[in-house]
Amino acid sequence: QVQLVESGGGLVQPGGSLTLSCSASGTFFSTYTMSWYRQPPGKQRELVAIIPSGGGTNNKNSVKGRFTISRDNAKNTVYLQMNGLKFEDTAVYYCKATTMYGIDYWGQGTQVTVSS
Repeated sequence: QVQLVESGGGLVQPGGSLTLSCSASGTFFSTYTMSWYRQPPGKQRELVAIIPSGGGTNNKNSVKGRFTISRDNAKNTVYLQMNGLKFEDTAVYYCKATTMYGIDYWGQGTQVTVSS
């Protein structure tokens, strides 16, 4: 069982920045593919960014150039640096860990609200 705890959400003005963190329990974090999803109000959950265990990243087109996913295996933590936030980035953000066996674990989510 992997427990994930997100933090760093909040209220921010358009154009502002936030950094989300997701800390994982256990000793196999470096082997997990980590990803960030978001669920805007009234919409389905969608993939935002993904970072495999071996490095390399992939971002959703709408956030490319604005969001950066990174990981620190020594701290069992994955980050999502969000710059140039827009109204449409308002959502609950979730992190997900996928083990080498294809098992997914989700965090509880953190709210990001972009509002003036």
